[in-house]
Amino acid sequence: MKRDYYEVLDVSRDADAAELKRAYRKRASQFHPDRNPDDPSAEERFKEVSEAYQVLQDPQKRELYDRYGHEGLAGGNVGFEDLGDIFSSFQDIFGDFFGGMGGGFGRRNGRADAPARGADVRARLELSMEEAVFGTERELSLRHPSPCEPCQGTGAADGALKRCATCNGSGQVAARRGAFILQSHCPACGGKGMMIEAPCPACEGRGEVTKDRRVRVNIPAGIDHGQSLRLAGQGQAGRRGGPAGHLYVEVTVRPDERFERDGLDLVHAVHLSFPQAALGAKVEVPSLKTGEEPTSLKVPAGVQPGETLVIRGAGVPRLDGAGRGDLVCVVQVDVPKELTPKARELIEELAKTMS
Repeated sequence: MKRDYYEVLDVSRDADAAELKRAYRKRASQFHPDRNPDDPSAEERFKEVSEAYQVLQDPQKRELYDRYGHEGLAGGNVGFEDLGDIFSSFQDIFGDFFGGMGGGFGRRNGRADAPARGADVRARLELSMEEAVFGTERELSLRHPSPCEPCQGTGAADGALKRCATCNGSGQVAARRGAFILQSHCPACGGKGMMIEAPCPACEGRGEVTKDRRVRVNIPAGIDHGQSLRLAGQGQAGRRGGPAGHLYVEVTVRPDERFERDGLDLVHAVHLSFPQAALGAKVEVPSLKTGEEPTSLKVPAGVQPGETLVIRGAGVPRLDGAGRGDLVCVVQVDVPKELTPKARELIEELAKTMS
């Protein structure tokens, strides 16, 4: 059983973003693997506090967790594959707090030729409101740098690499500051650990080439504007056999002329004539889904402009699959700008009767 995330970070349930960050920095420092080399449980505790912070610092994930607990996050992008993934996600915290120790974690074994995780790739995908509400499958065209295959990302021609003498191939140099050991990139090799004697002709020594590729993305029903999807292993390829990075897809949703979204509810304006509003009527409400029949809505007599009529369960599906929101119909009474002589006569007669 997973522990409560608030308990893991030792914060109250109403903790704000600043409190969460302070608590995470404290816990991450306490359980950082480099500070606990003889404690095999430290790495798991470090992952635990990182997962808790990942959820609670994200307002949407936090709302799901507060409502449904760990079950509410089932199937979502929660957790990390490895420690390199943690440092990649929270580089802003580890960069200034651990003095670069987190960024060099992948080279703790001291080998510059060790497998390295590929970089993450970010993309943006525009959807219609229908696609966002009901889900869809789309294909993304990506263009980004990838490790050069002939030189495996080293940037050197075959056999033209030598180990950096300054850092002995680790890419890092260390300096002690009291109880802390601060690491930084080696100034001689720029943190690469190796010196290039002859550049690779395929990439001209850059170690990367630009590649075009296509990725199919499954969009879950209920995704909202500004949310992101993480496709594990779909980022840049790793170097020297290391794992690939992740692909983060930020979703933007185009406005719809007929519907607005309010959380899990869809809002639609129902236009009525004065007789319909006064006497009551049955009207048809269109469906957001293409090809789906309109819904019949009974309007009670005497309905007022601005009142809402709700069709339950006809809104946006929850991301966790636990039901749907509602379709909220807002009444608008249309007043004609021009009247025929007969219509004017009848309305004047009605006005006299009502007065």
